[in-house]
Amino acid sequence: MSSTGPSAIRIVLAEDQSMVRGALAALLDLEDDLEVVGQAADGDEALALVDALRPDVLLTDIEMPVPSSGVPATGVPATGVPATGVPATG
Repeated sequence: MSSTGPSAIRIVLAEDQSMVRGALAALLDLEDDLEVVGQAADGDEALALVDALRPDVLLTDIEMPVPSSGVPATGVPATGVPATGVPATG
């Protein structure tokens, strides 16, 4: 995770394929105004991280396999956290 200032956009990244997840996190962390604060391998883990870390954005794979409950493509209402959900990989 990059060392960014307080104005950085905080991101939780959810992707079931570890190589893709790692590559996306590494690329995002190259940007000074972005900070990947958490990574999840499934929807349940993503929602737990969103609840715990309160990111600005949840960047998610919309085709994660079962047993994950998945993450709603329109946001993260299950946590009550005002993060923006962004479906990105498939």
